[in-house]
Amino acid sequence: MTGESGISSPERESSPDSGSRKSGRVSFLDQALWKKFAEAETPEDYLPAWLALQCRLIPGGVSAVVVLGEPDSGSFAPAAFWPDEDVVSPELSAAAEMALNEKRGIVRGPDDGDDAAGKTGRNIVAQPIIIEGRLYGGVAVELTGRTTAQLRGVMRQLQWGASWIEVLLYRQRAGADHDQLEQTTTALDLVVTVLDHKGFEAACNAAVTELATRLDCNQVSIGFLHRGRARVASYSHTAQFGRRMNLIRDIGAAMDEAIDQGSIILYPPPGSDDPYVMTAHKELARAHNTGPVLTVPMTTEDRILGAVTFELPEGRNFDQAAIELCDCAVSVIGPLLEEKRQNGRIIFHKIFASAWNQLKRLFGPRYFGRKLALLLIAGLVAFFSVATGEYRITSPSSLKGLVQRSIVAPFDGYVATQSARAGETVRQGMVLATLDDKDLVLERLRWSTLRSQRQTEYSRALASRDRAQAAIVKAQIKQAEAQIALLDAQLARTRLVAPFDGLLVEGDLSQSVGSAVRRGDELFKIAPLNAYRIVLEVDEYDISDIRVGQVGTLLVSSLPGEAMTYRVELITPVAEAREGRNFFNVEARLDRVSDRLRPGMEGIAKTTVEERRLIRIWTRKVGIWLRITLWELWP
Repeated sequence: MTGESGISSPERESSPDSGSRKSGRVSFLDQALWKKFAEAETPEDYLPAWLALQCRLIPGGVSAVVVLGEPDSGSFAPAAFWPDEDVVSPELSAAAEMALNEKRGIVRGPDDGDDAAGKTGRNIVAQPIIIEGRLYGGVAVELTGRTTAQLRGVMRQLQWGASWIEVLLYRQRAGADHDQLEQTTTALDLVVTVLDHKGFEAACNAAVTELATRLDCNQVSIGFLHRGRARVASYSHTAQFGRRMNLIRDIGAAMDEAIDQGSIILYPPPGSDDPYVMTAHKELARAHNTGPVLTVPMTTEDRILGAVTFELPEGRNFDQAAIELCDCAVSVIGPLLEEKRQNGRIIFHKIFASAWNQLKRLFGPRYFGRKLALLLIAGLVAFFSVATGEYRITSPSSLKGLVQRSIVAPFDGYVATQSARAGETVRQGMVLATLDDKDLVLERLRWSTLRSQRQTEYSRALASRDRAQAAIVKAQIKQAEAQIALLDAQLARTRLVAPFDGLLVEGDLSQSVGSAVRRGDELFKIAPLNAYRIVLEVDEYDISDIRVGQVGTLLVSSLPGEAMTYRVELITPVAEAREGRNFFNVEARLDRVSDRLRPGMEGIAKTTVEERRLIRIWTRKVGIWLRITLWELWP
């Protein structure tokens, strides 16, 4: 770069104010700064050299400070001082803070009315470092005896110099992106390598060999926890390692050491104050003449699966990027290998391991929900093993009269009158309806007339002493009297009367007056009000538990608050089918009859069988269904 900043090489024209510098050359101190600046690899080395170089390029510099932090986070801290931290004044820090807050360049001097600058008589120039619209920090320089034009030059110098910090930040970002890309690529390649092999052992061998090749390690070992100890499952570049028992034992001990501490172990440690125990790692490196040893535990969501041990040749070491790469690779392949290990076991081992795992979760720490569920189940089992209750069979029921009488048409005829219909309470002898008797009356009159004629003829036969004729006429008279008696009986039966006090259950002739009826047609059905029977429709699954003499409780729909007891009297041995179910009719008699009961009422009856355990009561029908289904399906 050229121009106002003049920062292109160690050689530049010195200003008249430099005094001690000669034109066209810089001092030995400037050359040392350039060298230090060019060789800086970390921000801790880069920023102090950059700030010192800037102050050497700005005439009249007294002190300076660079402030950096997370972009736009609001938490910034000094990253470098010049010439040292003790020389930086509070006014300089205040100017840097103002430049950060206002995100613009700040120039403060004695002529600006600034109190802080007036006390020192010096100028302060502060410039924020803004990259892609985001605030990364700032730089502030304190100077002596500068004019306005010179202060503008200082501002431009800081602006040009800030671009070098921008280069540093871009370099860091690119390095971080490169490291992340390398980690992602390695992890994906390892996933592909593991998934390409179906067996657990083959996948482990491929994984450790791939890791050893990519990380340029002497050996890489992978082990899994078995009965609390790490067992080495694979050793890179070696299919059989049974003859290296001492080495395998020492690697397992190193893995146990990392697993027990739950952390990544690196031997030799990078610092003297490392808090981890490394006895097994030290013994592994000493006994087998290996270089640095790194062990990374394999973890899943809630537990440690095992560990991976990396061994480098002597003269090399693991840097932070390599450690992060190893950690990333192990975290990716660990769950995949564990799944292959679990699936590769025989079925009996899987069953035993699953049962043992569940037992550990039930009786070990955590998993409070499972323990609570186990306690609840145990409590329920204990409760149902001793808790008993009345086993009662529930069935639909209907109320019918104990005696139910039907009133039918005595002969073919016509309905003359109607006096009652279904639902009415009637008294004994009450006329319910009458049939038309005109034909009967005429017929009786005819026979009465015929009888009178025959009686006259009989008298004549007696008077003429004609005994044969008298006997014939007398027989005809008896025939007429019999017909008259029959017609009188039929006339009496034209009045349909109630045989006893009760309730008309069926029959309504109000819309049938004048219509014809045939002999035997049921016109009315009557039931008494003080004698009832209950008909229970017991399901075929429950009929085997019903016995004559059992008692129960009936609750009818129209009287839900009045429970009535009954006793079973008759079990009909023939099943009926209705609405997709089979049931048997069971008759029972009420112990006490309420005046509010009426024939035809329906409700729910519960017949008491015996005292049983609750679990047996509640699962009875399911057990019957299972037995029948198994019997049907069993060959």
